[in-house]
Amino acid sequence: VLGLLVWTLIAGTEYFLYPAFGWVMFVAVFYWVLTIFFLIIYMTMTYTRIPQVPWTTVGLCFNGSAFVLYLIAAIVDASSVTKELDSHNYNSWAASSFFAFVVTSCYAGNTYFSFISWRARTLQ
Repeated sequence: VLGLLVWTLIAGTEYFLYPAFGWVMFVAVFYWVLTIFFLIIYMTMTYTRIPQVPWTTVGLCFNGSAFVLYLIAAIVDASSVTKELDSHNYNSWAASSFFAFVVTSCYAGNTYFSFISWRARTLQ
């Protein structure tokens, strides 16, 4: 839900005039779609039907990459927010920057728990 907020707040503005917001949009939409994909896989328990895939490693790599790229996108988003004549863009960009950092912290926590799960799985 928070990732959806990030890209809808940016998509409602003229983000295409600023390449930095294009990068933030790419990261936000890409990881939102992948998160929904993995959510469906875990909710339907499809992962139990494909035991050849090391799901703990996949989860760790996904969450780790999401954390790193979202951190970069959040920093780019925050540094690109400028006060313009149109306050709608400023408010939306500032809010998207805030929520990008919130999403980053969520992925960081998820990366931590994925690492603990991965480490426990590899020690067995």
